[in-house]
Amino acid sequence: MLARMTSEPEQQIGVGTPDAFQRLWTPHRMAYIQGENKPTGPGAGDGCPFCSIPEKSDEDGLIIARGASVYAVLNLYPYTGGHLMVVPFRHIADYTELTAEETIELAEYTKAAMTALRTASGAHGFNIGMNQGTVAGAGIAAHLHQHVVPRWGGDTNFMPVIGRTKVLPQLLADTRQLLADAWPKAQA
Repeated sequence: MLARMTSEPEQQIGVGTPDAFQRLWTPHRMAYIQGENKPTGPGAGDGCPFCSIPEKSDEDGLIIARGASVYAVLNLYPYTGGHLMVVPFRHIADYTELTAEETIELAEYTKAAMTALRTASGAHGFNIGMNQGTVAGAGIAAHLHQHVVPRWGGDTNFMPVIGRTKVLPQLLADTRQLLADAWPKAQA
């Protein structure tokens, strides 16, 4: 049976002071908040998800494309739909540890990611960057990864600002397939 739809705020009795806010529950975010899939230490064998993802099929690992030294993968906890990361296969923490070949391929995959996102979703712009170290905001500081976050005019609304909730319009598996299909063939 479908839940009753109403324009009236629903009150949850016994939880704080009643207010006029409706609640959009996102219990799947609790895994991220509690640190699920975060490494237990700095080594490659310490449960690093970026080391284990390439062992999976592209579909199961949400991998969009694989290169010789890096791969592109969707973020499990995206800022926007299509948020992906370019990750070296080698378990390193710092950008300065990349070889010249890894640096070039990481840059080329970032360009390919932008092309694929523009093709698949019409992205208007991008936030691209790395958080180096936990204090700089790296969720998984032990394994280098570059974020490629597509942006559209008006894509930030009240939900993340007021509701502390992100509304994503598409399932990750569907997004992965669209981006894999749009990935420039010279980079695949």
